[in-house]
Amino acid sequence: MMRNFLQRTWLNLYLNRYTHSKSRFENGPDLNHFLQEKKSNDYQGNLVLRKGEQRLRIPPWLKTEIPMGENYSKLKKSLSKLSLNTVCVEAKCPNIGECWNGGEDRIATATIMLLGDECTRGCRFCSVKTSRKPEAPDPNEPENTASEICSWDIDYIVLTSVDRDDLPDQGSSHIAETIRSIKRKKPNLLVECLTPDFRGDKKCIETIVKSNLDVYAHNVETVRELQSHVRDYRANFEQSLSVLIHAKEVNPNLITKTSIMLGLGETSEQIRETMLQIRTRANVDCLTLGQYMQPTRRHLKVKEYIRPEVFQELKEYGESIGFLYVASGPLVRSSYRAGEYFIKNILKDKHQKKQAAAVGISM
Repeated sequence: MMRNFLQRTWLNLYLNRYTHSKSRFENGPDLNHFLQEKKSNDYQGNLVLRKGEQRLRIPPWLKTEIPMGENYSKLKKSLSKLSLNTVCVEAKCPNIGECWNGGEDRIATATIMLLGDECTRGCRFCSVKTSRKPEAPDPNEPENTASEICSWDIDYIVLTSVDRDDLPDQGSSHIAETIRSIKRKKPNLLVECLTPDFRGDKKCIETIVKSNLDVYAHNVETVRELQSHVRDYRANFEQSLSVLIHAKEVNPNLITKTSIMLGLGETSEQIRETMLQIRTRANVDCLTLGQYMQPTRRHLKVKEYIRPEVFQELKEYGESIGFLYVASGPLVRSSYRAGEYFIKNILKDKHQKKQAAAVGISM
């Protein structure tokens, strides 16, 4: 009798443990739960690259979710089918899942890269392929790209391109025609264009500005002191600033935007001075600040991982010197969707004021 009692007791214990373990397995954390831990204050690891060290360990706040979701899969298939290039993929952007799926505002966005996937420049931070003689541009790309974009359920699109120093107009007319094609098919679709520096050629800049786009973006990439170390020898701070200045000169009402990467060895003073120059000299409206991430071992090493609270301080500083919008955070990139959501509201406000002025109503 005692033996039967013990057997039943052990069986019940086994079943209870099995049921509990099964429940934990079925309802417990999946891989994304581990990737979502992004604590800053608790992290005790080294954030600055010391002499002799090969690379820094990635802190938890830079680990992102695995891309998934219905809209992500739909966009991926659509882009692959039409052989459209995206900077999201080519530049290994960590926000690809968030942007393609849409977030709380439900704005799904993608950054389409025009003029092929080979760049004539060789910046030391960028993972896009480099070639002295890329393939000739596809003459059907502007129309095909516009048709596909306008079939998507989006209301904000970002266009960018590789540098094409090999072309007479550096590809500016090709980009402009893509913008015009989009606007013809879907006038209310907001278009942001992230352009190359066009070697400072004002005619190329004017071609883009006059194409009916909504936001003109060009990235200075890093602080003045690190330009020659980080960017291709044909690029520099003054040339990039001149692009943004001239875009505003051609159309003072155009929203302009630029981006700075942090963690390449710059100082806090250099960052703030660069931000001040961008705002006061070029009258740029929107700024994004994000952590530089080394794409491959062939690219520049990360010199420092910047804590999230430092990005918050820079955001507040940017707003204090007059930027309409500052997106600042470790995972923020130049085409970050949160910035697009805010810019959309800026554009909406501008359009309403323009319409009100046309009928003589003050706002």
